[in-house]
Amino acid sequence: MHDSRLRDLARRIDAATPPDRDRALDALRALAILGVVLGHWLVSALVIDGGALRGASPLEHLSQLAPISWMFQTLAVFFLVGGQVGTSSYASARANGTTYGQWLGVRMSRLFRPVAAVLMLWTVAAVCMLASGTGLDTVTTLLNLVLSPLWFLLVFAALTAATPLVARLHPLWPLAVVLHIDLFRFGLGGPAWLGSINVAAGWLVPYCLGAAWARGEFRSRTSGWVLLTVGVAATVGLVVFAGYPASMVGVPGAEISNLNPPTLAAVTFGLAQCGAALLLLGPLRRVLRRPVAWAAVALVNLSAMTVFLWHQTAMMAVTATGLLAGTALPGLHTVPDGPGWVLARIAWLPVFAAALLVCWAAFRTYEQRRPRKGSRVVRTHEPAREREMGRV
Repeated sequence: MHDSRLRDLARRIDAATPPDRDRALDALRALAILGVVLGHWLVSALVIDGGALRGASPLEHLSQLAPISWMFQTLAVFFLVGGQVGTSSYASARANGTTYGQWLGVRMSRLFRPVAAVLMLWTVAAVCMLASGTGLDTVTTLLNLVLSPLWFLLVFAALTAATPLVARLHPLWPLAVVLHIDLFRFGLGGPAWLGSINVAAGWLVPYCLGAAWARGEFRSRTSGWVLLTVGVAATVGLVVFAGYPASMVGVPGAEISNLNPPTLAAVTFGLAQCGAALLLLGPLRRVLRRPVAWAAVALVNLSAMTVFLWHQTAMMAVTATGLLAGTALPGLHTVPDGPGWVLARIAWLPVFAAALLVCWAAFRTYEQRRPRKGSRVVRTHEPAREREMGRV
């Protein structure tokens, strides 16, 4: 009976999906979000240190785990899809007579309305923890884990706002900016603050690739293979011969981070990811013809922002609850310095997922709330591929 209901739900979602919707775009977005979530859960740890909690990472002690970051640092794919969807939706909006301000207002509302709930809850939580005597270092560590992923939303919002300006920008231009910034920083001893330019330029590369995709480029699989091959070769060369870190995420204590700010190695790695994403389009479209597979992707997209914003809170809730055991639990509170920690951490992932499900049930309405009925923006400009979070 339960399976029958699930299949019936999947069939209804499939039937409600517009026939012109490219389901592979939603699948790529879902994979990118889930990659970030799993990556954070695997490489972000909270360790008990002298009665306080501090952040730690297994990559700090187990450098051989760097390939994990290659699998789960999927932000380039998110920006690729964002560039494709943003460019397509803006073109559709202009064709329907929607102004730039109306278009941007709808997209920013969908992006930042769920953020308000996170900020409100953690403001109250931080005040309560400090008032109850929790150490400032512990509170700062927790807030950093919650708030640090929000930088990505600010960058994504800025690029979305700049869509009319960058929609026709060739990706080689921002790539050249990243190259010259890195040459000046690392080769000529330039100031570290120059790296902040790469925060915009680095993620502009996959966003511009997405815009080019929306214009009808990358129709052949050759484009995907070229991006994948060039990206892999360039990244390997930069890591092996130019001294860039092998990890594609930040490692505590490391002199250079590939992610904060993005380095040339992170950008070339993103090119490889974008190439792989383009090559996956065909197989994904075939798989997503199945109602059950499409329903899973559609449901993730409906709550993509909620999942992204609350996954660290879910992990911290489990960690805090585990403190009630009165002892440091392996994979949860212990130093991530060996294979045993990794195996224990993997065992905790279902518990983190269950806690995230609770957060989803409590806060999903902030993301899924519909605009007021009769809004001209929604009425004239909500084609299938413009529905940012995968509405069906």
